Amino acid sequence: MRQIDHFLVGGAPAASRFSDIMDPNNGGVQGRVALGDAAVLDLAVAAAQKAQPAWAAMNPQRRARVMFDFKVLIEKHMDELAHMLSAEHGKVIADSKGDIQRGLEVVEFCCGLPHVLKGEYTQGAGPGIDVYSMRQPLGIGAGITPFNFPAMIPLWMGAVCTSVGNAFILKPSERDPSVPNRIAELFLEAGMPEGIFQVVHGDKEMVDAILDHPAISAVSFVGSSDIAHYVYNRGVAAGKRVQAMGGAKNHGIVMPDADLDQVVNDLTGAAFGSAGERCMALPVVVPVGEDTAERLKEKLSPAIHALKLGISTDPEAHYGPVVTAQHKAKVEGWIQKCADEGAELVIDGRGFKLQGHEEGYFIGPTLFDHVTTDMESYKEEIFGPVLQMVRAKDFEEAVSLPSKHQYGNGVAIFTRNGHAAREFAARVNVGMVGINVPIPVPVAYHSFGGWKRSGFGDTDQYGMEGIKFWTKVKKVTARWPDGSPDGTNAFIIPTMG
Repeated sequence: MRQIDHFLVGGAPAASRFSDIMDPNNGGVQGRVALGDAAVLDLAVAAAQKAQPAWAAMNPQRRARVMFDFKVLIEKHMDELAHMLSAEHGKVIADSKGDIQRGLEVVEFCCGLPHVLKGEYTQGAGPGIDVYSMRQPLGIGAGITPFNFPAMIPLWMGAVCTSVGNAFILKPSERDPSVPNRIAELFLEAGMPEGIFQVVHGDKEMVDAILDHPAISAVSFVGSSDIAHYVYNRGVAAGKRVQAMGGAKNHGIVMPDADLDQVVNDLTGAAFGSAGERCMALPVVVPVGEDTAERLKEKLSPAIHALKLGISTDPEAHYGPVVTAQHKAKVEGWIQKCADEGAELVIDGRGFKLQGHEEGYFIGPTLFDHVTTDMESYKEEIFGPVLQMVRAKDFEEAVSLPSKHQYGNGVAIFTRNGHAAREFAARVNVGMVGINVPIPVPVAYHSFGGWKRSGFGDTDQYGMEGIKFWTKVKKVTARWPDGSPDGTNAFIIPTMG
């Protein structure tokens, strides 16, 4: 049986605990991954401590060249990585390539790191006094990443963390661990020194070890909100810098003037793509006005029925299975819950069987109408191919729905009205807004991050916010004596006077 071990300098020690790696397409076991503990983490930290000072001392341009070479290698191995990712996650190949590409765009941003690492300088801030600042690495950073983007999110964290001069220890999801290990191999091939990008595998035991380890200065996390809150609290209590991205319940507001054909196309992709296993999926659609709701429903139902499920390597499939049997059961439980709460089950995706792959973790696309805000299924993240329609009587109610929700990751508005779009973007209490864009993930030179229970901490992922998170700013106030014997101001705080 195929086994995935930790990616450490000098190799991984023998493991005593393992977790099965499932094949979502057929329900079988395709391998196992070693689960580490604090002792394994200590090995990774020791190697990082040995390697990081020389890496930090390397000039930024040379570190950037590693990123350039890494980018070339990722592009060269794109097909291999996509098939590896799809085999463990279940998303279709095209979606896996998108997963990798969105991570690669952050790598491309890191190729320009020398520019953004420049500090600030003020000559003559006071009498004979100059003030300047410099960005310095933290030392060792760690990333804890989820199953749904096993390439993109490790690259978001790891590329920025290492390019600014830190060492990085990645703890990916144990459900799909192969791609993170392959990324680590390609970093080495690109010229990154051993010990700068390592991978440790594990469960809660490893997560706690990372949060408690005194040599790890910063931790970045993406996952469910409850665990994000836990990670944030424990990490901060241990004196670390922590960013923790949580769950989501993104809304798509459909105004009466919207192009409904385009909306339906966008909704089916955003709600059901990757089997809904995206924190930026669009699982709630909010038509404004009864007429809009009825027209949208009429167009939406046949579009959903036309979606094709298939195994991850099927080029004709719109989406594949969910990641595990447990997750399938959880999503189907939410479907039942929503029906029990009184919502209209328009299309029921439960019970779907793919011929030849009957044991695969497939869930058909599901549509609910007349969902209300008091339903538990509306309040919580379902994280599967389930679209809920919540009707709003007017624009004000439509703005209030995502604004009042516990999650504040992303939101979208579909309209031809520029004033409505402008008002919505300004007023909605959500971190990322799309205007006629269903999945508003910012490009790599901006930053990604949600509000409320979708994000703990005050710093976003990648872009300049990522640079800020993975570095600390040193401020220097300098005065060079001219040889004068006058030292009357020696005990006075330097001012601009």
